Amino acid sequence: MSVIKVLKVENKELIIMIEIQNNQECFVQLWLRLEHTRRLLWVQHKRYCIRNVLKAWFGHEANDEFIWKVCHQAMVDDESQTGWDELPTPMLYPRKHREFLRAIVAVKCGISFYRVNLKALDSAYSIAFPGSTPINVNKKFRVDS
Repeated sequence: MSVIKVLKVENKELIIMIEIQNNQECFVQLWLRLEHTRRLLWVQHKRYCIRNVLKAWFGHEANDEFIWKVCHQAMVDDESQTGWDELPTPMLYPRKHREFLRAIVAVKCGISFYRVNLKALDSAYSIAFPGSTPINVNKKFRVDS
């Protein structure tokens, strides 16, 4: 089943309708779509930020309340993100994007932020960007001597 439903053009802007699900297949598509959107916004000379990504993906559904809910849940280092904060490249700095995608899934599916399948989200990152370092590589493991 395809995650991306419809491609349509409104007012010279490409709007991508996405069916959000809490599974690995959807997460792989979201990671790839995030990189594609970054390139698209760069070509259009627009800022690569949460607000513009949500507007590109959800069109008119991405109103201020929806954007606020996503930003409020996308916490990195105990700080919520703002809509106009510029995002780094997902392939090089995946942490902010991981929390961003997690917040999108939580808001769109109407589930708790903590119910999003993080193992599937992290493994989807490794599938979408096979040459990149896995997200959880910096976790410290206890070494028994």
